[in-house]
Amino acid sequence: MDFHWGDEEVAFRAELREFLASELPDNWDELSKDGPGSEAQAAFSRHFCGRLAEKGWLTPHWPTEFGGGGKGAWFHAVLGEEMWAIGEPRGPQYMNVNWIGPAIQRYGTATQQRQHLPAISSGSVLWCQGFSEPDAGSDLAALRTRAIRDGDEYVVNGQKLWTSYANHADYCFLLVRTDWRNAEKAGTRGISVLLVPMSADGISVREVPSIVGERYFHEIYFTDVRVPVDCRLGPENEGWQVVTFALAQERVGAARYARAARVIDELASDAARRGQLGDPLLQVRLGSARAACEAARVLAMKVIDQRDRGEAPTPDTNVARVANTRADLAVAELALAVHGADAMEYGSSADSNYRLAITAGVAVGATEVQLDLIARRFLKLDPNARARA
Repeated sequence: MDFHWGDEEVAFRAELREFLASELPDNWDELSKDGPGSEAQAAFSRHFCGRLAEKGWLTPHWPTEFGGGGKGAWFHAVLGEEMWAIGEPRGPQYMNVNWIGPAIQRYGTATQQRQHLPAISSGSVLWCQGFSEPDAGSDLAALRTRAIRDGDEYVVNGQKLWTSYANHADYCFLLVRTDWRNAEKAGTRGISVLLVPMSADGISVREVPSIVGERYFHEIYFTDVRVPVDCRLGPENEGWQVVTFALAQERVGAARYARAARVIDELASDAARRGQLGDPLLQVRLGSARAACEAARVLAMKVIDQRDRGEAPTPDTNVARVANTRADLAVAELALAVHGADAMEYGSSADSNYRLAITAGVAVGATEVQLDLIARRFLKLDPNARARA
């Protein structure tokens, strides 16, 4: 891998920074303190993403036939780093750009592509993902939400939980079981993906209060929701390959390490003002946290490099995800150490970073699930070896 950015990427990063300096409001720190799921940030994202789209910068890495700039994966990496470092002004729409759009590009029909991709690339639509359930969580294959075929429609019944952005979303990227016979033994077989308008009759959304922030998580209830069959993404009962592709895109889509690295610089300045930099233990923690951010970035860049070469996703995505979440949490815990009791003040920099960091360990599959996948796919360990011994 060449660790030097090309002239085009360097120029793009500089232009992005100038754009951010001119577009973000003076109270941006306040708007962004609760993360992409907050009311304020979601509302701001519609305006901001529209402005990005006008510049051709919302989807610079998408193929031109789908409304993108045809620039490739490295431009996407630059975009993600600059957006996350400043607090992700794209709000929920970072998800549209990272994996929902690419999934529709790969598996969608021509009609689905015409319907959804221009709206995403113009910044005019919000999505949520209907994955986790009360008894499924990160074990997506255990989902119970059913979609029963009735002519040219599916009738959907079930519940989704921990869904971010559901209160604002126009569409839901919904996982359902279309073959429920012997579902407990079926595993990943019999699962399908539906692109469901949130305005459909029978859908209700309730907030799940949490320490992360107001209106961050939600439950979605589906009661006899009728969804046209032509809203299915990919073949019936073969949605797992769609999900696998989407998650591989998402695992390096959120450059949390970029924001974490910026926070470290702020913490070092805070520690200097407090007279704490002479503490050797704090020096070690600052250095370790910086090293964790750099390691996460290198591992993410390895995945971007594979993507830029057109290679299929590998277990490197799981490794990069774990490194990313661990770096984020290490910096959040460091902020608590530097600020002490002041870190408990709601809305403070330390408080906001910690609340957002703890979500990283469960998003896109819990860290424990990622470690299990690393053991199986990357280290080639046999989970049954101990039992046989």
